[in-house]
Amino acid sequence: MHVFYDPAYNATGVEWETTRKASEIARSLTERPIDGVEIVSPTPCTRDELVAVHDRRYVEAVFMGSPRDLAESNTIGWDEQLPAAVCASNGGVRDAALRALGTRGIAGSLSSGLHHASYDTGAGYCTFNGLVVAARAALAHGARRVLVLDLDAHCGGGTARLIDGLDGVEQVDVSVVSYDGYRSRPDAQLVMSDGPHYLSTIRRALDGIDAPREIDLVIYNAGMDPHGQAGGVDGIDEAVLADREALVFEWVTSHHIPTAWALAGGYTRGIDMAALVDLHRLTIHAAAAAAVASASV
Repeated sequence: MHVFYDPAYNATGVEWETTRKASEIARSLTERPIDGVEIVSPTPCTRDELVAVHDRRYVEAVFMGSPRDLAESNTIGWDEQLPAAVCASNGGVRDAALRALGTRGIAGSLSSGLHHASYDTGAGYCTFNGLVVAARAALAHGARRVLVLDLDAHCGGGTARLIDGLDGVEQVDVSVVSYDGYRSRPDAQLVMSDGPHYLSTIRRALDGIDAPREIDLVIYNAGMDPHGQAGGVDGIDEAVLADREALVFEWVTSHHIPTAWALAGGYTRGIDMAALVDLHRLTIHAAAAAAVASASV
C-alpha cells in the first residue's frame, strides 16, 4: 500500500498539529513498520489544480501572503513556506486517489487540513480542499462516481459547498461536532451522532448508500478527532475508533471499491503526540490489512 508523504508537508513554520503530526507518523512508520506500507513522495498540487477548485484571488493570496487576512483565513497563520507545504499535502491526497483508482486498490496520504476549505477562503485549520482536488482528478482519469466519506469529528461543510453541482461526486458525512455544519441534500448527506451511538450511526450511513458497487472511488477523510480527548466527545475512545476503521475498510473491500484515505483531524488536547500518532496508525493498520485482502480477491 502506497502511503504518500514528503517532509515538505511540514516545511512551514506555522505550528499546529495539522502542520506537524505527519512527520511524527512517518517517523513511527520507520521505527515501527506496518507490513505492506511503502512511503512514497507525491507530486505537489499546481496552481491550475487549485484554481479549478478555489477562487483564483484566494489561491494567489495563499501563495503571496497578501491580502494577509485572506492568506490566514485557514485560522492557523501564514509564512513563506506554507504554500509549498499545503501543495505537497494536497498533492498527496490526489496521488493517493489516482493510485487507488489505477490499481483498484487502497492508498493513503499523511495529509490533514482539508475539508473546511471553501471556494474563496480557508477555515478551521484547512487551507485548500485536497479532497475535492483529488475527486476532480479522479473524474478526469475516468471515474464516474466518487464518494467522499468524511468521518472527521467536524462537519465537512467546505467539501459540501465545493461539490454542489459537481456531477459524479457525493459526500456522506458523520460528525460529532457541529462546526461547519450544512443542510443535507442528495449529494451531500450530513448525519450528526453522539458518542454512545457513533458506530451504529456510521453503520446505518454506510448501509444507506445507494448502489455501492457502482462507486469508482472512495476518498476517506479518516479523522481521529472524534476521540473524546483528541477533539471529540465522550464515549469515543481508541477501541471505538479501531472498530470504526475495521468497519469502514470491511465495507469498501466487501464492495470492491478503490479507496484513498487521508489523516484529517486529531489534536493533542487531552493526549500527547505519541498517543495521537497511535490513533492515526489505526487507519494505516486497517487500510494495509484491507489492501492485502483486496489484492488476494
